[in-house]
Amino acid sequence: MMRAEAEAVLLQAGTTTDENAFPLLEAAIACALHEDPTRDPQAVRDLAAAGVERLMARLRWESPEEALAEAMSGDLRLSGDLFTYEHPDNTDVIALAQRRKGMPVSLGIFYLHVAKQGGLNVKGVDFPGHFLLRIETRDGPLALDPFSEGRVVLPSELTRRALHAGLTPNVADRLDLLMAPANDREVLIRLQNNIFAAAAAMGDFPRAERSALRRALLDPKDHRPWLDVATAREGQGALAGALEALGRASELDHGAALAARAQRERVRLKIN
Repeated sequence: MMRAEAEAVLLQAGTTTDENAFPLLEAAIACALHEDPTRDPQAVRDLAAAGVERLMARLRWESPEEALAEAMSGDLRLSGDLFTYEHPDNTDVIALAQRRKGMPVSLGIFYLHVAKQGGLNVKGVDFPGHFLLRIETRDGPLALDPFSEGRVVLPSELTRRALHAGLTPNVADRLDLLMAPANDREVLIRLQNNIFAAAAAMGDFPRAERSALRRALLDPKDHRPWLDVATAREGQGALAGALEALGRASELDHGAALAARAQRERVRLKIN
């Protein structure tokens, strides 16, 4: 798959209006191939299929949360990368399928796909600082941590983590807010946000641009990814491309973004 083909897949996913039909795994594969088109993604599909098979077998005698955690961490050996957390491979589903290690949101993509195929009601949770999963059980929703082998996170620990992340106590005690479900599109966009932040911090502006462009394709109505595309292009010295991206941002928000206009004027001054 060439980059242009990956972009076509992401654009089609981005125009999906039914969030329940969003093709999370295939869109994640397209993101990985957009980053490096030279690889074979079959290992991702094979790993996901094996996860579904193991989950279905375990559901015969285990609770949903136990079956999901054991299928993914026990049978498939998926775990968080504790020692090289910032490694780019941790945000890439093709590399993850080979290494069996990753960061919370990339691991969560496999959990979400397998759970959906297995008939479980599992959603991502856009928890501050650490992506989590929400699984519906007969006793109510539970939080699972895909980075820690799918273990259950107790409400008291959720509050502690929220306080540590800087939330105020009145918010940190609101489990309904802390456990609010995110749709699959938002999960994949969060992964691209992580890639952008890491790449921009390292001065890898071409990689930052690619991740921002993927966000723009996944959510075509959002102007904010184009601001990041502009920043990344400016970092590469591609000022005309930066202006183009800023123009796209202004079109999408009908010129309401003062920051975009200010950034565009700054880039114009550099060109002139």
